[in-house]
Amino acid sequence: MNKLTHTDKHGKAAMIDVGSKAVSIRTAKASGHITLSPDTIKLVNENQLKKGDVLTVGQIAGINGAKQCQALIPLCHNIMLDSIKVDLSVDSTGVRAFSEVKCTGRTGAEMEALTAVSVSLLTVYDMCKAVDRSMTIDRIKLDEKTKK
Repeated sequence: MNKLTHTDKHGKAAMIDVGSKAVSIRTAKASGHITLSPDTIKLVNENQLKKGDVLTVGQIAGINGAKQCQALIPLCHNIMLDSIKVDLSVDSTGVRAFSEVKCTGRTGAEMEALTAVSVSLLTVYDMCKAVDRSMTIDRIKLDEKTKK
């Protein structure tokens, strides 16, 4: 079993020192889903929710979420992001969120990609909660991580 990376020799939380790592191009892709009622899916598709365009607001929220990752997750490094792509689409059971985050640095982009998806889906929840109390956010996962 691999050792946890964010703990010191006493098991206490510790931020990893990445100073000696080589700079590389890093990419991470993540996805997730929120299950909505059929009536809510119809409202999203027809852009009829009072709070506005759910997919566009969710996309913008996801981008902002990726940029704020280091403020939300205590042991994440503050990294310069080269690009953030967030896409939300309606499927037969709700909304799927996808993100792709790229950076050039010493440490990854996976937490930023996962945060983008999470914040996107939380925003969909917030925008739909007045009409749907049965929503479920699930399947948030890292789909791909590369380093060149």
